[in-house]
Amino acid sequence: MFSIAPTSWMPACTAALTFLLLLPAEQAAAQSLGCNGYLVGVGDSRVSVLQKCGEPLDREPVCVQRLQPGWIVSPNRGGGPTAILTPQCVPMEDWTYYRGPGSFLGIVRLYNGAVESVRDGDRMR
Repeated sequence: MFSIAPTSWMPACTAALTFLLLLPAEQAAAQSLGCNGYLVGVGDSRVSVLQKCGEPLDREPVCVQRLQPGWIVSPNRGGGPTAILTPQCVPMEDWTYYRGPGSFLGIVRLYNGAVESVRDGDRMR
């Protein structure tokens, strides 16, 4: 009879569970915005959002800090350039949509002409 020792599969399960727990909240709970019977979600183009939802209530440019690779050259190290990660501003745009009284505002974040994320804003009264 074939048997698997508990220790052979435990590291793989632990690694998989750790990976799932470390996923950013946006990836774990992806949202979409309902507009006129259509859904707008991550990856949709700017043109698609405008066709489905129309003009937003507000458009706001935002600077999102993201780690970007870079290189530094130090004359004191004597070696070649060193790779580093530095926080840099990544320009994006937040479009706000009104969903009606008592509903949350819909906020669509656009990056490079496509939807990067969708989230709820404040509740409208």
